[in-house]
Amino acid sequence: MAQPDYVPLAASDRVRPSSRLSTPGHWAQDRPAEISSLRQPVGARLGATGPDLGFGLKLAKRVAERAVLSEGEDIADAIAGCFATGTRRSSAFHRSPVIYDMEWAFALWGFLPGTPADLVAYRRPIFAGAHHDYSRQRALADAVSDEALELAPSEVQASLKNWRRLLGAAS
Repeated sequence: MAQPDYVPLAASDRVRPSSRLSTPGHWAQDRPAEISSLRQPVGARLGATGPDLGFGLKLAKRVAERAVLSEGEDIADAIAGCFATGTRRSSAFHRSPVIYDMEWAFALWGFLPGTPADLVAYRRPIFAGAHHDYSRQRALADAVSDEALELAPSEVQASLKNWRRLLGAAS
């Protein structure tokens, strides 16, 4: 609202002239790491996005209470690796993580009871230090076959005798 002429104004209350900005020049989408398509890039170690992935960490810690670890394994490594794997599964279905995603991940990597000994020997070195190493977490998530993502936790538990096929490991 305009100030009437008869009202006295202090110098600090007077309207100051605005500085005009110049019209911006040509813009191009050429910055490093610029996403130029409408889809998220897909590939090894790029991860997968999904809603509310942080809640998956709470769920992973809840499932970790039932985890069976062998000698020399750390529960923080198991949580980090299974969280990355479980959230990959939830984002493949375009939804938030649920408890079944984390149970699936812990079953797949053999942290639940009834795991073959060769799977425990296989997972021990690749999970070592996973809670400190993001690239190791990504590698664990990327190791899972697309076929395994579609299985229910109970189906994974039942098919652990063929765990190499589910994890894409060499025979």
